[in-house]
Amino acid sequence: MPENATTPTTWTIGNLLTWTRGHLEKSGVEDARLCAELLLAKAMGLKRIELYARFDQAATEAQRSTFRELVKAAAAHQPIAYLIGEKEFYSLPFKVTPDVLIPRPETELLVERALTWCKEHPQERIDLLDIGTGSGCIAIAIAKRCPAVQVVAGDVSAAALRVGEENARRHAMDRIRFIEADLLNLPADAPTKFDIILSNPPYVADSQRDSLPANVRDYEPASALFAGPDGLSIYRRFAETVHTRLKVGGLLALEVGLGQAGEVESIMVSKGFLTAAGRFKDLAGIERVVTFTLRP
Repeated sequence: MPENATTPTTWTIGNLLTWTRGHLEKSGVEDARLCAELLLAKAMGLKRIELYARFDQAATEAQRSTFRELVKAAAAHQPIAYLIGEKEFYSLPFKVTPDVLIPRPETELLVERALTWCKEHPQERIDLLDIGTGSGCIAIAIAKRCPAVQVVAGDVSAAALRVGEENARRHAMDRIRFIEADLLNLPADAPTKFDIILSNPPYVADSQRDSLPANVRDYEPASALFAGPDGLSIYRRFAETVHTRLKVGGLLALEVGLGQAGEVESIMVSKGFLTAAGRFKDLAGIERVVTFTLRP
């Protein structure tokens, strides 16, 4: 949107979306049309779907000014989710800030595996541990759909936990306890054993940093992305003690990176306590979640 665009009747919602889509495409922004719609809805205080019924409505000068700044930031590859402060996950809206990893569709596989386990193992109470909870999206999505679930959601980042707690309040989830914890080092008053343990841990190798898209590498929290020279350091830490926290017959489900499923499986079963229970592919056909159970 040119700086000298001052005629309100010229810059209708339809015109703004058309111009911005082209501008973002030239800047190399993926899903440019969707990004334009999300940013304009934010600037105008509307729901995205409301834009479609108002294509001929002119934006005010203040709205155009706000929109212009958002578009500049998007063209510089700042994540759209951070710019609008929200991301949908498992059909639920979640607040996101630069303190947390932006939820991604492939992570919904962890939710699906947990809900499947809950359906196959009906009981009055199901204790679930979400390690590296970030925005709380995994824990909240599961708890919303399974009333038996009681969640401990841990993260090493206090700032991330504040975002998770806010999302839990937003979705009226009082069965989730957020705790500051480094992986499995839980406080003494937490449950000692869990029916389900889930994690979307850091799994990007340090050597792959420069290969990541700029909007990920430069803006999302490095502590939630990178995990040593080969990206597997967190899984090795899990393998040492996770069996002490998982109930016999329980579910351990871990998200993994491209090409990591086999290596992670080998790491987790190498200590002799866990049995591999399956690998699950995302919509791109990538083995994205590896599951295990604890031997009797």
